[in-house]
Amino acid sequence: MAVEKSYYMTQEGKEKLENELEYLKTERRQEVVERIKIARGFGDLSENSEYDAAKDEQAFVESRIVQVENMIRNAVIIENDNQNPNVVALGKSVTFQELPDGDEETYTIVGSAEADPFEGKISNDSPIAKALIGHEIGEEITVPTPGGDMDVKIVKVE
Repeated sequence: MAVEKSYYMTQEGKEKLENELEYLKTERRQEVVERIKIARGFGDLSENSEYDAAKDEQAFVESRIVQVENMIRNAVIIENDNQNPNVVALGKSVTFQELPDGDEETYTIVGSAEADPFEGKISNDSPIAKALIGHEIGEEITVPTPGGDMDVKIVKVE
């Protein structure tokens, strides 16, 4: 049997997934069922694009429910209580400066289930996070990126 993947996330991230699951099961599922009922009323199902679109949406919602349930079931909550506060780790925010004279950037390193670069949350599987994890404030690190290597200095860890 296949080994289940662990999904690293904060408690906040797990709660967000639980809320999404509740919404999908109670509200979204019903909305799609209603769309299918309405589309059936438009006549011949073989040429009914509304019906096809509603069925596609139903398939998407059902697959997302299965995906979210799996992520919640295999969630590993990130806790940083016993770690060195100066070391970059999963669940911490890290501020770094691109060398030699770049701007400072701050990201929170989270599991892939919570990653959202637009909110400053990067996946622990990303090249930047992989390069930073385990290093301390003041260290200079080379981050391999698709556009070439980037040298950074860790300024702050929270």
